Order: sequence, then C-alpha cells, then structure tokens
Amino acid sequence: MKIVNRGYIVVHPKQNYIDWANQFEEEFLMDEFSEPTIYLIEDDFFEDEQVLKANFKKIFNNELIAVTEDEATHPEITLENFDNWFSCVLGTTVFDTQKTDLKAEK
Repeated sequence: MKIVNRGYIVVHPKQNYIDWANQFEEEFLMDEFSEPTIYLIEDDFFEDEQVLKANFKKIFNNELIAVTEDEATHPEITLENFDNWFSCVLGTTVFDTQKTDLKAEK
C-alpha cells in the first residue's frame, strides 16, 4: 500500500440538500443513506474550520451542479447554507490500496 499526499473531506448530504435534489428527478431518490462524496485536499492542516472555509464554495457548487446545471435553481452559496446542507468529516491520511497509478482528469 502507498500513502497518498492528500487529506480528505467526506461530504454527506443533509435533508435540505436531499429535498432540493429530489425535486429535479424522481429517479434520483437521494436519502440520508446516499453515498457521500470525497474531496482530496492538502494533507497537512490543523484547523478543520479553515480548510472548510477555503473549500466550501467549490464543493457546494460541485454538489449542486451534480444535480442540475441550472444555476437559477441553486441556493446562495454561503458557509451557513453549506453547513445546513452538508455534514463533513476531515482527515489527513489516505492510503492507496491499488497497484496502478492514480489518474486525474484535467
């Protein structure tokens, strides 16, 4: 196993996001048990709050666009709204269990 030089933010949807997302597609059927999204971040940080403040806009926007690209339907992207729509867990250790190299889209 290899250690990857990244930390992570695991983003779980809260009911506000679930309700908003489900109005766009009946087949979407998101609920509180839906798969979270993991965002890789710098691996050397000490304050979760500072990391979230630095990344919440990108994360919030990505989560909204994953449902619909119609920005007229998106809520205002604020830290307060982010906190009301998602719960997050941050960590600093990521192991890669695969033998193949990581690939990233540009």
